[in-house]
Amino acid sequence: MKNSQRFCGPLLALCLGFFPAAGAASTVDVSGVQLQESITANGSKLVLNGAGVRYKAVFKVYTAGLYLSQKATTTEAVLAAPGPKRLTMTMLREIDSTELGKLFSRGMQDNMDRSEFSKLIPGVLRMSQVFSDHKRLKEGETFMVDWVPGTGTVLTIKGKVEGEPFKEPEFYNALMRIWLGPKPADWQLKEALLGGKKS
Repeated sequence: MKNSQRFCGPLLALCLGFFPAAGAASTVDVSGVQLQESITANGSKLVLNGAGVRYKAVFKVYTAGLYLSQKATTTEAVLAAPGPKRLTMTMLREIDSTELGKLFSRGMQDNMDRSEFSKLIPGVLRMSQVFSDHKRLKEGETFMVDWVPGTGTVLTIKGKVEGEPFKEPEFYNALMRIWLGPKPADWQLKEALLGGKKS
């Protein structure tokens, strides 16, 4: 009996290594960052629609993963998708977060009508200030952009919710167009977030 116990112990451990525990979420590796294929956010189950890497020249800047209640392959479908949504980003190098805030503002402006953008300027300035307050984002640190129906756009940086939600749906849509609009920050990342080949 003792011999069988000694045998079963290592065998059981080996088997558990090959067969994940029931309910364990599977993950996707994106440049060394593990993204869960499904999450629960704001009381809803969301699935990973796509994920990839944002490049600046030849340098990797951050990973991004888009979570929706159902899969979408076009920008229009993402913006029209019901329920909560989440875009999560993990830094792959240290960057000046003030500069990142400016790039986001420029990305919003580049992907929408000038008159429509002017209506969002108060929110854009507030968002830029949020990033400026953080000074720098280091490798491995994360920030998230959540759309919460009935609440608005919620920014979470380094695990902390920043300020009041941006209530206008137009603000969230403008943010998403930074990555999914006609002039995206990175074309390969856009394709990846819409379920295409990982960048």
